[in-house]
Amino acid sequence: MRKHPILRALPFFRPLIKNNERLEKEHEKLNQKFQRLKTAAAERDTRLQALESSVAELRSASEAVQNNHDHSVAAPATPDADENAPFAEVAVSPHSFEKPRFEKFPYAGPFPWLDRDDADAQIKARLAAGTIGEYEAEQFRCWKEKGYIILEGAIEPEVLDEVWTAYERAIADGVVKIDPEKAGPDDPWPGRAQDPHMKVPAICRVMRHPKLLHWVQLLMEHEAAPFQTITSHKGSQQKEHSDSIHMTTYPLGYLTASWVAFEDIHPDSGPLVYYPGSHLLPYVFSKDVGIQEDEYRESGFKGYYEKYEPRIQELLKENGMEPHYFHAKKGDVLFWHANLIHGGSTRRDLKHSRRALVNHYFVKGAVCYHDFSASNPKEFSSTCLLKQET
Repeated sequence: MRKHPILRALPFFRPLIKNNERLEKEHEKLNQKFQRLKTAAAERDTRLQALESSVAELRSASEAVQNNHDHSVAAPATPDADENAPFAEVAVSPHSFEKPRFEKFPYAGPFPWLDRDDADAQIKARLAAGTIGEYEAEQFRCWKEKGYIILEGAIEPEVLDEVWTAYERAIADGVVKIDPEKAGPDDPWPGRAQDPHMKVPAICRVMRHPKLLHWVQLLMEHEAAPFQTITSHKGSQQKEHSDSIHMTTYPLGYLTASWVAFEDIHPDSGPLVYYPGSHLLPYVFSKDVGIQEDEYRESGFKGYYEKYEPRIQELLKENGMEPHYFHAKKGDVLFWHANLIHGGSTRRDLKHSRRALVNHYFVKGAVCYHDFSASNPKEFSSTCLLKQET
């Protein structure tokens, strides 16, 4: 029987079929390679856009800082010829101690003017001389007696919105990484970020806002040295404490902090809690509660939780200190004294956010260190443009 013509031709087509299969496989490999290159190009474009956005924010922050500087009300000039020169009555080098602690420094001034015995007389004298107005005088009295001041509506809403948008973008792009810090399974908000201004220049528009720097200068009579920022979407529920065990100065007391509300703060969100008048209580340092010099290096915060925090609770009870809660409106700012006891209250409803920025300021010319960890801190951020003071 004769084979069908197609069957007779099949041996000639087999090599063509195999070659076609080979070509199809190579085409598939090339297509996969093309898709990988396409994905890589898209990722590169995304990174480039994020970089361009960061550069734009950096320029914007720089222009805002310069513009604010040009139009801000000048704070009183400091008497020091060199603003960075140490001003302590007993000179101590910032690097005199390998492991700095409060007890190693002399107890010497000058102390901040509102911490001195003649503060009331000084306020009256300045008011009479016309160098301050009644508003400033009232704020100074509040600081002296209660350890804090509140500036209502100090930061413009549009500035807050632009800064927070930049912060959220940095989180989405992976520039700022934050842990969940969940208070429960239904907690929808991410945790805190420390020093986000080092990666999100726009934050410096608030950290170095002329009104804030102006009030640091008024309260401390030395130029502000911005040191640290903390951003938060939600209440911290942090136990009551004084900042001076973490951010300590010589002479004592040249630290201030500001808490800036980025939204109206709901009473159930875990508002900032503070204790008016607690700044007049004795400072509590590591030695006072038996925390050893190397304890932080050996066991982290164990000694802080077991020795320091319980002592603060005892101190509040012993002196009848009553808590106040900062039910702030968007743009309100609370400044507190270096020794004011404060913390994060209980979040009664986890669904409520509590968007805020905390700024810590040393002053130029003060020796700065960490009493609890017995270490020197990082250099403060001299500008908000990722540069260090020289």
